[in-house]
Amino acid sequence: MRSLLPWRRQEENEWQPLRELEEWHRSVDDLFSRFMARGPFAGTAFAGKGRPAMETLTKNGDLVVRLDLPGVDPKEVDISVSGDVLTVKAERKQKEEKQEGEYSREEISYGSLERTLRLPGKIDADKIKASYDKGVLEIIVPTPKDLAARKVSVKVEK
Repeated sequence: MRSLLPWRRQEENEWQPLRELEEWHRSVDDLFSRFMARGPFAGTAFAGKGRPAMETLTKNGDLVVRLDLPGVDPKEVDISVSGDVLTVKAERKQKEEKQEGEYSREEISYGSLERTLRLPGKIDADKIKASYDKGVLEIIVPTPKDLAARKVSVKVEK
């Protein structure tokens, strides 16, 4: 019978047809977040719904982007630049086999991930460099000289 009643806010007489759908969506998101935090991907780069941890910083006037990609073969990483957007896509395929006496255990984990980052202005994609070491992908993006960081002093008023 409840489904036949109109959805209205208690404090206002305003139609809210999507309120229950939004609440349901939030509860499903919470459920998946809790599963990923405690489930088989807990503590990995894949705990964030296919979004690896990313760090950005400026070093010697260049933009440095670091992504955690544990268990990812560097051959499975695709880095592309379209306009002012840097995109990193990767595929993780990991197989672990363990033989203990008469028992054997095989575990396979896989998944795809993607991160995008808006770059500061027009970037020459041919000058971007990338390296991979111990599960960390480092991308160095040379930034145009007119976008170089400048020191700004802060005046404190008493």
